[in-house]
Order: sequence, then structure tokens, then C-alpha cells
Amino acid sequence: MPKMKTKKSAAKRYSFTGTGKVKYKKQNLRHILTKKSAKRKRNLRHGGILSSDNVPVIRKRLLPYG
Repeated sequence: MPKMKTKKSAAKRYSFTGTGKVKYKKQNLRHILTKKSAKRKRNLRHGGILSSDNVPVIRKRLLPYG
């Protein structure tokens, strides 16, 4: 059986923590920043933790060796 290929787009967007949770960077912080409040932009800087419902999908289909 051949090796499974990692979905490279997912590899750029997600990473795993030491305990197996999936970490990602929040969206909406690239452009058109003048209309967004400072509080909103500040909160978007921090990474997010993916819901535990979606972790098996990411781990099995997109990042099999992650």
C-alpha cells in the first residue's frame, strides 16, 4: 500500500499541539483593517484551537502523519 499524501494546503493552515489538539491562525486579519476595531484585531492575533468534533477529520484525511 502506498503512503498517504499530506494535503499541503491543510499543512500550511493547521498544526498540532503536544496534547494532540489542532491549532490554527484566525482569519480576517489580512486586509481592510481600518474598519475593524482595535479589540477585534487584537483578539484575531492569537491562534485558535479547533473544536474536538473536527479533529478526527483533520488528523485522518488531511494530515495523516501529523
